[in-house]
Order: sequence, then C-alpha cells, then structure tokens
Amino acid sequence: MALRIHDTRSRSKRELVTLEEGKVGLYACGITPYSSSHIGHARQAISFDIIVRWLRKSGFEVNYITNFTDVDDKIISAANEEGVDFLEIANRYIAEYFTVMDAMNVIRADAYPRVTETIPEIIDMVSTLVESGHAYVAGDGVYFEIDTAPEKFGQLTGQTLEMVRAGAGGRVEDTGSGKRDHRDFALWKMAKPDEPSWKSPWGAGRPGWHIECSAMSLKHLGEKFDIHGGGSDLLFPHHEAEIFQSECCLGHEPVVQYWIHNGMINVDGDKMSKSLGNFWTIGDALEQVDPLVLRYTLINAPYRQPVDFNSVMVDDSQIHHGRLVSVYGEGLLLGGTGEWEGYDNLSESTERLKAGMDDDFNTRVALVEVQSVARHLRALLDSGDSGNEIAACVSWISEFAGGTLGLLPDDEDILLSMEKKSLASAEVSPRVEELLVERETARAEKDWGRADEIRDELTGMGIVVEDGPDGPTWGLD
Repeated sequence: MALRIHDTRSRSKRELVTLEEGKVGLYACGITPYSSSHIGHARQAISFDIIVRWLRKSGFEVNYITNFTDVDDKIISAANEEGVDFLEIANRYIAEYFTVMDAMNVIRADAYPRVTETIPEIIDMVSTLVESGHAYVAGDGVYFEIDTAPEKFGQLTGQTLEMVRAGAGGRVEDTGSGKRDHRDFALWKMAKPDEPSWKSPWGAGRPGWHIECSAMSLKHLGEKFDIHGGGSDLLFPHHEAEIFQSECCLGHEPVVQYWIHNGMINVDGDKMSKSLGNFWTIGDALEQVDPLVLRYTLINAPYRQPVDFNSVMVDDSQIHHGRLVSVYGEGLLLGGTGEWEGYDNLSESTERLKAGMDDDFNTRVALVEVQSVARHLRALLDSGDSGNEIAACVSWISEFAGGTLGLLPDDEDILLSMEKKSLASAEVSPRVEELLVERETARAEKDWGRADEIRDELTGMGIVVEDGPDGPTWGLD
C-alpha cells in the first residue's frame, strides 16, 4: 500500500509523490516563544515528530524544518513588562521548549530557523512583491494587495474571505491607516518607539507575521518543497497568506505540494483558553503525569482529529502505558531481543500497523497493534515461557512502540527502574500481602469502610492493585 496523506488544499488523501525520489522536505510552523509552551504545542510537535519518524522508517530521507518566531508583539510586550531585551524572553522560552520536548521523546528537527536570523531573505521577498505589483508601500508599512491575485484566496479553507474573517480570532491583522483594503495584510511594519527594528528600503521596521514562514521555508527547502504543516488554527490567515506571498513572489504554483494540519486540543469538551481557566502548559501537565504518558495521551487519536484532554483520558493512558513499559521491561530482562520475522501474529500486527500508518499516519491503529502484541507478551511471560518468542515480541515492541511511536524510555532506564522497583517490592511485600488478605476479608464481610481504608493505605504506599478472576495482583506505581 502506498503512503497517502490528507492534503488540506485538495481536501483529499493523496499518494505521497515527492519532488525528488526518496527525499522529503517538510516545514512545520513552530512556536512564538513569549511564554511557556502549552499542550497544544505538544500535540503539534508530537504529531509531526511521528510523521517524520514514519517517513524515515518508510525509506525517505527527510529534511525537517520548524521555526521560532522570535520577534513578535507579545514577545516585545513581555520584554517591556520585565524591562529586558526581547531576545532574553525568546531565548528563555525556546530553552524551556527544548527541555519539555526532549522529555517527551520529540526528535530534534534538522534546523530551527529564527525570524531574527532571516531578515535579509524577508526583505528580499518583500522587495520582489513590491516590484512585481503584488505589494505596496504605505506610511505605516508594506502590505500585500489581495486583489492582485484573488484566485488564490480560499485554497485551504474553501471559503470566501468574508466568511473566514468572522472566525479567524485575534490573528487577523488589524485594519491600519496605510491599508488600501481591509483584506490586505502586512509584510513589513514600520518601527514604533522602543521596539526592535531593522533597516529596509522602506524604512526601519520589522517583518509582518506571515512573510516570516514563507522566507524561512524557502530558504531551507527551496522554491518548491513537499510538505508544509502546522496546527489547524493556522489555516487562516497564516497559511492562506503564505500561499499568496510565496507563489506570487516566485511566479509559479504550487510551491508546497501537500498541506497538512493537526487537530486542536479541547479540555473537558471546551476549547482550551486562559479565560476559561482550563489552560494547561506542558509544564503543568508534566507535574501530573510522566512525559511519555502525555505523549501516549496525545497520539491516542489520529493527528488530524481534535483531542479532548481530560482526566479520564489521561488516567486511561497512564494505565495502558504503564502496562506496556512493564511488560516490555520484564520481557527485556528475561529474554533480551531477537528477530521477530517468522512469527505469524507479529507479521499480521506489522501489516495492520503499516496499513494504518500509511493511511495518513493513523496512530490510533498503531496503538491498537502495540497493545495487542504487549498482551501477547504478557501471556507468554505469565505462562512461564522462556523461548525465542518473548525476545521476538520485545524486539517488535522496541521497533514500533519505541522507534515509530516514541513511547519507550531507554532500555537502560527501564531496567534500572525495574531493579529499583524489585528491591522496593521485596521490602513492602509482606505488609502488602497482609493488607490484601485483610481487604479480601473485609469485602467478603461487606465491611466497605475497612476495605476503603486498606485501599487508601495501599495507595499511600504507591501500590497499584488490580482485581482479576484469580484474585488481586499488585505492583508498585
């Protein structure tokens, strides 16, 4: 089965046919580092991380670029509030971004261009657009004139400008005194007092929001490249504006062969926002759950679907991820690794997983297969089997749960954690077994109060109890 991806521009799944055989150029819009990154940023970064992992596993050489918008109104505002240089704010939150992304096993991109490092290329693009008649100079900046290429509008949204402006939120450029038409957007903003600025043919100033990504993507990937992505909140106006700018500047279309967009994060059914009090930074989330549990939570739906972030979903992910790591660690300790080809069940799981990932990177299908193999490995371990199939399952889980989905810690860390848990388990085992007997007696006598007390004591000891048909089993959380 050929790898197909959903192209926003054509509104269909298309077979991936790259400009250069065996190679993929991919650009994903990155963060504006004016404050701590939130779980929406985590969803986007993890989505594209897995896309890149799968492309590489499928044999492609991938050049993956994602940017930092390191000069922006919000960055300048935050810097002014603290009385520091704007780059101090940007650098602080870029460093924090890398810390949390590393914790969640997000592989580093091949390059992270910054706006402040791309000013010459941005000025060149704006100059070309002015010279070709697609942009004009006004007193307060340089603007792209929509009416010079009206046929390009709505290629991603499929709507008229008037329809989408109403739902575009605060990212639409405010009407400025220099605009000829309210639909035009800023390419260059003339300098204001106490703001960072750069010299240009039109006067000192700084780039508009949209031109930045056009310049950075073309600089790193060339005048045509394969995939451009980002969150679905960037469809309008940002990515629509990029189509205008890049194609009118270069004089050919399409510049981008495939546009892909990940779904947004909702929290308990509502859009995440500070005003609703349901805003989660990644740091907030990592105070509650392990970084790889958060990763598991955010890939438990295909990347294009919205994710409803709630305690039930996180708790469920914690259970499933914990079982996965536990059974993998036990298998690794007992059987090591070995070739998995030749085992029918593993070959069948592989085919289903590949079919899902080749169908627009469906991580939900992949997780189902990972958990299926984990259950099979658990059955082998519980049966006392010590044959080669355990090693085969371990290798399969390492390859797909680890390499493809990024859900496993390093093997050394897993084995070290198991050793620590084994020692701790031996210490508490007598007391736990005693409490479990008391709990069973209390439940048999319908003394629910005492049963709850025992449960709370076990929880306080870091013990997780699972009730099964053969009685309770326990382990350290």
